[in-house]
Amino acid sequence: MYLVVIAWMYVVLMMSVAEATNTTGSVLGAIVTFFLYGVLPMVVVVYLLRTPQRRRAIKAREAAEDAARAAERAAPSAQPDAGGEATGAAEAGGVAPVRKEP
Repeated sequence: MYLVVIAWMYVVLMMSVAEATNTTGSVLGAIVTFFLYGVLPMVVVVYLLRTPQRRRAIKAREAAEDAARAAERAAPSAQPDAGGEATGAAEAGGVAPVRKEP
């Protein structure tokens, strides 16, 4: 795909050079030729041709995120009380929780 883009940009560059060096041509005409015949169409073509690749990348990223979420839910936590809540003994009056003063 990129070989065609490179080849077309070479052709457009040569058209622009011919426009700029012609006795009736101008540098402004060469710049307009380069952008309207070269850059603008190639941006559109490359964007359209990369659409399937972008979709596959988005689906792969979503699948990886779903797998990570599923693994996170399925795996038990490493610490017995990783939930951040006070234990039953502390709430029952056994040990008072230690807190910082505001």
